[in-house]
Amino acid sequence: MPPISAAPISTPGASDRLASEPGAFRRIGAEHAPLRDQVADSLRAAILDGRFKPGDRLIEDRLAEEFGVSRNPIREAMRTLASEGLIEVNARRGAVVTSLSAEEALELLEVRATLEAANARLAARRRNPEILRQLKAILAQGTAAIEAGRSADLPRLNDDFHTHLARAGCNRVLSDLMKTMRDRTAPLFRGVGPEVARITWAEHADILRAVIAGDPELASLLAYRHVRSAGSHTGQAEDGIGEI
Repeated sequence: MPPISAAPISTPGASDRLASEPGAFRRIGAEHAPLRDQVADSLRAAILDGRFKPGDRLIEDRLAEEFGVSRNPIREAMRTLASEGLIEVNARRGAVVTSLSAEEALELLEVRATLEAANARLAARRRNPEILRQLKAILAQGTAAIEAGRSADLPRLNDDFHTHLARAGCNRVLSDLMKTMRDRTAPLFRGVGPEVARITWAEHADILRAVIAGDPELASLLAYRHVRSAGSHTGQAEDGIGEI
């Protein structure tokens, strides 16, 4: 899981930067799904992949123009993202991408690690054959990407691995909570180097082996340590990190 600093980066008018990038946003006013959902999905993706960074302002008028919609769906989308913890809205600055303090980042990692551990325990008990087959395929793709130096493929494959591992727990409530935590901690995990990537995917392999072996306690322990170990690469570590 790739690391970046969670320190605030103040870049007023970041939508100007996005507008100059080819294909930054598609105009979605003519599509049929609810506009607020389309806008929320696009803005969420822009935050998670780093086009909008912590501290960036989200300006309603400019976003409405880029998306080809009125300001109402922009406001509704921002309310959705605020409820997910991805942006903050206040009277003075308007909407900005959430910046995590070191304490907040550590608290989120603690919650995510606990949820991942509970899910891995369930996955090892339930061992859905089709999902395990998919996880093996994703693991092979991630390992191959590392060996070939295709670092650009790793964020998507990492997300695929964790998404399928969440499905393997066969608990939709837990899976939804884990998705929220993955999204909220995503800005902490960008820009991973090759050595950290190797460690990350070796840990994925260890977790999957424990799940396949039907060892709930080992799978849980490894999943917990995986998140806390990844947190140590972001600077959100403390003494004893990685231990339950």
